[in-house]
Amino acid sequence: MAISIKNKLGLTSKILIGMGAGIALGLILRNAFPESDIVNDYITEGFLHVIGTIFISSLKMLVVPLVFISLVCGTCSLSEPSKLGRLGGKTLAFYLFTTAIALVVAIVSAVLIHPGNASLASEKMEYVAKEAPSLSSVIINIVPTNPMHALSEGNMLQIIIFAVIFGFAIAHIGERGKRVAALFEDLNEVIMRVVTLIMQLAPYGVFALMAKLALTLGLETFGSVVKYFFVVLGVLLVHAFIVYPTLLKLFSGLNPLIFIRKMRDVQLFAFSTASSNATLPITIEASEHRLGVDNKIAAFTLPLGATINMDGTAIMQGVATVFIAQVFGIELSLTDYAAVVVTATLASIGTAGVPGVGLIMLAMVLNQVGLPVEGIALIIGVDRLLDMVRTAVNVTGDCVATVIIAKSEGEFNEEVFNNTQAGKISSHFDGS
Repeated sequence: MAISIKNKLGLTSKILIGMGAGIALGLILRNAFPESDIVNDYITEGFLHVIGTIFISSLKMLVVPLVFISLVCGTCSLSEPSKLGRLGGKTLAFYLFTTAIALVVAIVSAVLIHPGNASLASEKMEYVAKEAPSLSSVIINIVPTNPMHALSEGNMLQIIIFAVIFGFAIAHIGERGKRVAALFEDLNEVIMRVVTLIMQLAPYGVFALMAKLALTLGLETFGSVVKYFFVVLGVLLVHAFIVYPTLLKLFSGLNPLIFIRKMRDVQLFAFSTASSNATLPITIEASEHRLGVDNKIAAFTLPLGATINMDGTAIMQGVATVFIAQVFGIELSLTDYAAVVVTATLASIGTAGVPGVGLIMLAMVLNQVGLPVEGIALIIGVDRLLDMVRTAVNVTGDCVATVIIAKSEGEFNEEVFNNTQAGKISSHFDGS
C-alpha cells in the first residue's frame, strides 16, 4: 500500500512535501536551538548548504550545453532568414511589452497604496551598489569575441548569438549540414534525458533549500517594510494569474487554467532556486512535453526569455522606486515615472537570470531619477523571498510568450496542451 501511494505521487506533490518538510524542520531547529553553533555549522552551513548547493549546481551544469544545443537545433530548422527575423522580432516585442505592463501596474499600485513612510529614512542605511552596465555596453557585448569564453563563463546573450549564427550556417551547407544537424538532435535528446534524471532529485534539493531559508531568514526582517513586501507580492500575483492568462487567452485562444496547472512544477522550481537560468532546463522540458511547443520555438524563445524577460524584477523595481521616493519625501513627476518605465524595461535586457541581480539594476533605475541608492538597504531584508516569487513570475511569462508565438507560427500541438497526462515525469522512465 505504501509503495502504491508513493508511486501515485507526482513531481509537484513531492516538491510541495519537500518544501513543507524543509520549512518545518528549519523552524523547529530555529526555535529549539536558537543561536546554536552546532546547528549553524553542521546543519545550516553544513548538510543543508551542501545538498542545496549540489542541487542548484546540477541544474546550472545543464544550462550552457542545453541552451547551445537546443538553439542550434532550433535554428537549423529555421533556414529562412525571414522566419528567423520574424521569430526574433515577435519574441523581443512581446517580452518588452509585458515588462512595460508590469512596470506601469507596479508604479500605479505603489502610488495608490503608498507603502513608504518618511520616518524610515532616519534608520541606518548602508548599501554599496555595484555599477550597472550601460545600454551601449550591453549591446556591444552581445557579440562574443571568443565563443569558447562565452560558453565557459555562461554569458547567455553571447551564447544565444553564437548558437543562432552556428545553427544558421549548418542549415546552409547542404548534405554535410544535415549530418551535423542530426548529431545535435541526438545530443539534444541526451541532454533532455539528463534533465529528467535531475528532476527526480528536486524534492530533496528543495527540502534543503527551504530548510536553510527557514533557519536563516528572520521574521523581523519584515518589520517596517511589511507594506512594501505585500504591495510587491500582490502585483506579482496579479501579473502571474491575471495579466498572463488574459494575454494567453487573447492572443492564442487557449485555456489559461490548463496552462497554469501545467506550469506548477516549473514555478516551484523557479521559486526554490530563485534563478531563471537554473530553472531553464525544466522550463524547456515542460514547454516541449507538457505544453506542446515545438523544439525550434522553445529553444529560441526560452533562453532569450531567461536573459531579457524580467517582468518580476521590473515589478520590484517599479514599487521599490516609488517606495524609496516616499520614504525620502521626494516627489516624482510624470516624466520621472516615464523614465523609470523606459530605463527598467531596457535594463531588463542586460539583467542576468541569477538570484539578487535585480538590486543591481534597481541602483541604475534610482540613479536615473535622482533617488538615493542607500534606500535599497531598507528592502534588502525581504528581497530574498520576493526574489523567489518574481523568478516564478519570470518563467511563467517566458512560457506564455513561447506558447503564444508557437501558436502564431503553426509550431504548436494543441492536443498535447489539452492532454493533462502529457509529459508526466514517470513517462520518461517507462521506456516510452
